[in-house]
Amino acid sequence: MIDIHCHILPDIDDGPKTFDESMAMARMAAADGVAGIVATPHLNEKLYDPAEITRRVAWLNHLLRKEKIPLSIMRGADVSVVFKPTDVQGFTINDTEYIMVDFPHTQLPKNADDILYQFIVNGYKPIITHPERNPSISANPKLLLDLLGDDIYVQVTAGSLTGEFGKESQQCAQHLLRAGVVDVIATDAHSATWRKPLLSSGMQAAAEIVGIDAAQRMVFGTPVKIISGLPL
Repeated sequence: MIDIHCHILPDIDDGPKTFDESMAMARMAAADGVAGIVATPHLNEKLYDPAEITRRVAWLNHLLRKEKIPLSIMRGADVSVVFKPTDVQGFTINDTEYIMVDFPHTQLPKNADDILYQFIVNGYKPIITHPERNPSISANPKLLLDLLGDDIYVQVTAGSLTGEFGKESQQCAQHLLRAGVVDVIATDAHSATWRKPLLSSGMQAAAEIVGIDAAQRMVFGTPVKIISGLPL
């Protein structure tokens, strides 16, 4: 499995504080069957230097090789829409055109469609992160459905499907699955003790709704295309 949304880099956001904590997350993910993780630190208050993210990714990969943990870390970011698309060119997933787009957690902006359009005209393929956890969308999933079109994709959280984020988020994630608009499932993990990097349980929960083939595609086939920059 490939996890395209995970806060595994240390001392950069509200994820792990040390490389030891990052390694604990990596061991847990690998034991769960994850072979690749896109490190997606929050980009919501300031623009980090992309080189600093690259440095952390490289060192974490070095530690993984040293301990012979079968897991690869790639670079990305969880990009808040407070930034203009022209400001975030160095924060795509694995240097592809795909980029994680994070709307405010309290509501969906009225200009959400224009925000996504601006990303597209600037050459990006936006992936909307965890929309099922946005109160506006969980109360009215049609708000999300009306935004979707060519080169706009949807990522739901594994923990939402298993009920970790409450009933409303779970029901919304299930509704989006049934509507056929979920492209990928990811963990949005932050720790080895809370918000854990466990992806298989989300896949299994999705399989109960859309079948095992479709669920596996959301954690295998589609994420592989994303990190490879291939069309979906």
